[in-house]
Amino acid sequence: MFNPKENLLDQQLAVSGLEMNILPVLAGITAVASIAGGISASNQAKKNNKQNAESYAAQQKAAAKQARKTNKYNKKIFAADRENYLNNRAYEWETSLRNWQYNQDMQDYKYMQAAKQYLGSVENADTQLTYNSMAAMEALESEQASLNEIMAEDAFKQEGLLIESLQAEGKASMVQAGNSRAKAMQSAAAQTGRERAVMNASLISARAQSARNMRDIVIQKFQDDQNVMSSLMIRPEKLPSLPKPIQTPERIFVEPMEVDPQYIAPPLKQNTFAPLVQGIGSAAMSVAQIGTMGKNPFIK
Repeated sequence: MFNPKENLLDQQLAVSGLEMNILPVLAGITAVASIAGGISASNQAKKNNKQNAESYAAQQKAAAKQARKTNKYNKKIFAADRENYLNNRAYEWETSLRNWQYNQDMQDYKYMQAAKQYLGSVENADTQLTYNSMAAMEALESEQASLNEIMAEDAFKQEGLLIESLQAEGKASMVQAGNSRAKAMQSAAAQTGRERAVMNASLISARAQSARNMRDIVIQKFQDDQNVMSSLMIRPEKLPSLPKPIQTPERIFVEPMEVDPQYIAPPLKQNTFAPLVQGIGSAAMSVAQIGTMGKNPFIK
């Protein structure tokens, strides 16, 4: 008779008389399904582990390749930098030597030019001093010639005065003796004396003026010579040689450090045995539950 308080399935099984026969089948199906699920989960774990391992290996390979490329590039950069430095260092050294040689040549050239100018100045000074000496000598000779002319003229006048004096005395002696004769002779002598005194004074004055002129000529020559010497260039002195450039110490290069491959964390490995254990455990529990249900007094 149908009892609503009992499980509908139990009632149906009880009614049909199949309850005791189907429980083992269900237990077997459940156990098989649990074991199959465990095997499937274990296979999936193996598959996942394989894929993760392959991906990990690929990542390690890519990291190693990138590290090799980076190291190769760094070595090229290092070699290029070192070569550029050596080339620039050699160029700068050659440039320093060329500039030093050029400056040394320019210094020697300037000294030679200054020496030539100095020698030219000395030559011009010698020429001017020679000219000053010749001009002064000519001026002195001219002054002496003028004085000689004055002296010659004075001697000629003295001679003429002497003749005139003798003539005057002759005329005076022809005068009738007595006071008139004496006065005539005295007058003639006095006239001659006056004229001789004037001529002597004139000659003395001419000699003094000539001496002053000669002294002025000598002084003028001295001044001219001093002007020439003051315009003379200072003798140039050769400068010491320029110090030769010193090359700076060569730079010390440090090769770049090798780059290690990027660290790739290993994948977590899934347990392939746990799903089998779990499936077997579930199957065992299912079988155990069936056994428990078979011993239940409420199941008829």
